[in-house]
Amino acid sequence: MRVGRPVKALPQPMCDYCGARATLLRAGEDGYPYRDDHGPLWVCVPCQAWIGIPARSTRHVPLGRLADAALRDAKSRLHDALEPLVAGKVRRDKVNVFEARGKAIRWLATELGFDLPTPSIHALTLAQCEQAIAHAEAFIAGRRDGVGERDANV
Repeated sequence: MRVGRPVKALPQPMCDYCGARATLLRAGEDGYPYRDDHGPLWVCVPCQAWIGIPARSTRHVPLGRLADAALRDAKSRLHDALEPLVAGKVRRDKVNVFEARGKAIRWLATELGFDLPTPSIHALTLAQCEQAIAHAEAFIAGRRDGVGERDANV
C-alpha cells in the first residue's frame, strides 16, 4: 500500500486537429515519425502531429502542443528568422545561445501580446508563428535599413 502524496496521472495530450488522445511512442515502434532515435514523442498517429518531451523527463510531460507538418515548418522558420537576433545578442552581451534565444522569444511575445508560460515557441499556434516571423523579419529589415527607432534590447 502506498503512503504519502498521491501520484498524478501521466499527462496525455489531446490532438488539437482531430481530438484524439496522443500516444507515447519510442524509436522503433509503429507510428514513430523519425528513422533515428529522437527520444520519446507524444504522437497523434491519424494526424501525424507530434511533440517531444524533455530529455530527462520521468513523467513524459509534453514540451507544448502537438504540431502538424504546417506548424512544425512555421516553428522552424521562426527559429531561422530569430537567428540574426540571437547571434547579435550572443556577440554583444556574451550570453549563451539558449539565453539569447529565450530573450528573443520573450521580446517577440511581449511585442505581439502573446501570453507564453515560458520563453519557448512550443506553445505557439500556426497563426502566432506566422505573425512572429513577419514581425521579426520586419524588425531585422528595419535595423538593416537604419529605420529602427527603438532598441529592442534583443
